[in-house]
Amino acid sequence: MLIGPDGRSDARVQLFFRTGPMASARPLTWRRYAFALKVWLMFLDAVGTTWDAATVADMDAFKDWRLNDVRNLERVAPSTFDTDRAALNTFYTWASARYGVFNPIAPVARSGSMTTGEKRAGRDPGRPAGARRRQVKWVLRPAFEQWRDVGLRGYGFDGLRVQSWRGWNEDRDAAFVDGLYGTGLRLGEWASILDIEVPAGGVGRFPRTWLSAACVKGAKEGRKYFVPSTVLSTIAAYTDPLSGSRAESIARAQRAGRYEQVPGRRIVTGYNRRSRVLHVLDPSGSKPVSVDVLGPAERRLLFRKGENGLEPLSLWLSWDGMPRLAHSWEDTFAAANGRIQRAWSEAGGEGEAALWLRPHMCRHSFALKWFSILSLVWEPRIEGLSAEERKDLRDQIGDVWFQLATLLGHADPATTRDYYLEPFNSLQMDYLMSLLDGEETAAVDAMVTTMARAGGRTLAPITPGEASEVSQ
Repeated sequence: MLIGPDGRSDARVQLFFRTGPMASARPLTWRRYAFALKVWLMFLDAVGTTWDAATVADMDAFKDWRLNDVRNLERVAPSTFDTDRAALNTFYTWASARYGVFNPIAPVARSGSMTTGEKRAGRDPGRPAGARRRQVKWVLRPAFEQWRDVGLRGYGFDGLRVQSWRGWNEDRDAAFVDGLYGTGLRLGEWASILDIEVPAGGVGRFPRTWLSAACVKGAKEGRKYFVPSTVLSTIAAYTDPLSGSRAESIARAQRAGRYEQVPGRRIVTGYNRRSRVLHVLDPSGSKPVSVDVLGPAERRLLFRKGENGLEPLSLWLSWDGMPRLAHSWEDTFAAANGRIQRAWSEAGGEGEAALWLRPHMCRHSFALKWFSILSLVWEPRIEGLSAEERKDLRDQIGDVWFQLATLLGHADPATTRDYYLEPFNSLQMDYLMSLLDGEETAAVDAMVTTMARAGGRTLAPITPGEASEVSQ
């Protein structure tokens, strides 16, 4: 609910979130759009106009204020403004169709080709020049482990534990980031899984499990994904009933009676792993409910009756025992990055530590690793084949991009190729393959290290004795 300075709410703005494509959007999408609208509406109120009377000049002034005005101490990066601007364009596109309101967001200019007559998109004049289409960065496995150990587990750059470290949620945080890096799931997807969806250990190195359709970004059906056995080990430590912090959080919540106070909670009496069906109590008895239809918000309402009271089915819990919201993990990453910077300075490092991590970088790194592995498998298959034979082979089993898109859950391999691994488009496959002639781990690291030198997109482990340079 967006409330104006006068204490009133515009019903037309509220209707935006209840109709059209936004009605079926995820809560995190609503939150993102609501914040973008809020900043815009506050700006318009400050300059004495309203959203339904805004002009292109108002949008230009808003852009300048958000990006350049030195009086604004909360200026943002071009990429952030570009995201907010896209949200506002969605709102005004809807409002113009429904209410005839003018859209002050400048449309993309289009120009015709003199030779073919085809239309091609020009640069949107309202889009900030510094906004990239995607900012893809990767992190090597050793650098990831260093980030995790220093930022989340209380180690210093000398490999020793900091004496003052308490680590209340260390096992939880380590298990979560290990899972992001090892599964390639998006932050919201990995944050939404239930403890009953964690695959049983002891079934190969990469046990397979299922991601609910209601938790997959922009998808109408669920998909399979793989969880490395090493990730299952860290989850097992976190969920251990005797030494894991999850059991401590649950006990803390039970003593405070928090679970009984959750409105709309649902009591689960059983689960069929094969059919992915829960049995949930209601006034008329136990009824089957498919986990595929349960989104993140509904999953936080699922509880079972344990020996000491109610227990949540959500895997990832806050210190107080309540299911953790996906966007709360952004704070965990920010705190870890800050802790690394402090440890870097205390160890004698100069400037900013060239070791940091954002949640989506784990997904990018997953894509890079599997691109390398799939390339190892694919290249021998096409060696010596004609162009037609290669096409037939791709039609039968798909190429590297198709297989990688399947691992990432992309509907179109072009999304994977254009957005996630765009820097590889300029390199020849034989050059990449020349780097992959050793053991798998060493080969993959050799290739991504070469890419790091070429484009500065990959983070490697650092030591305080080395010069610190932040990758751009």
